[in-house]
Amino acid sequence: MMKDVKILNTPLNEKIIRSLRAGDRVRLNGVIWTGRDAAHKRLVALLDAGKTLPVELRDQAIYFVGPCPAPEGRPIGSAGPTTSGRMDAYSPRLIAECGLRAMIGKGNRSEQVIEAMKQYGAVYFAATGGAGALIAQRIRHCELVAFPELGPEAIYKLTVEDFPLVVAIDAAGESLYHA
Repeated sequence: MMKDVKILNTPLNEKIIRSLRAGDRVRLNGVIWTGRDAAHKRLVALLDAGKTLPVELRDQAIYFVGPCPAPEGRPIGSAGPTTSGRMDAYSPRLIAECGLRAMIGKGNRSEQVIEAMKQYGAVYFAATGGAGALIAQRIRHCELVAFPELGPEAIYKLTVEDFPLVVAIDAAGESLYHA
């Protein structure tokens, strides 16, 4: 029997995040931010310099994606997840210091990321790799907000509707990768 789908809206608070379990199917609505390793490196450099980040990450979700250019009539091109391990050096800090609640990508995460998730109440959602064109159909708006010189690795603000995800690693550290 399949689990019921949970409908979530951003922002995501700690209580909501801690209620999720590995394997839960989710449909996410609202604003999410994009960012890959180049953007994450810049965010951590800003933290190191004591500067304000260009986006507020408290209770937010970051999607590890480098979106393709938008075809005519669409807000975005293909938008499939990238391998999340490249963000593992940066994610614990964004969780601990910035209150990041959710990350979206593909592939397993390091023990350091999982420990930060458990301590601060964050979750890791898996998006289906290879389904970027289908995922893009759930994105209603795309706006460049920071680091335009990074091209597709810049930070974009996405507005999503019924964005399909699975809880891959929950805030208790339970993981579909170790099932």
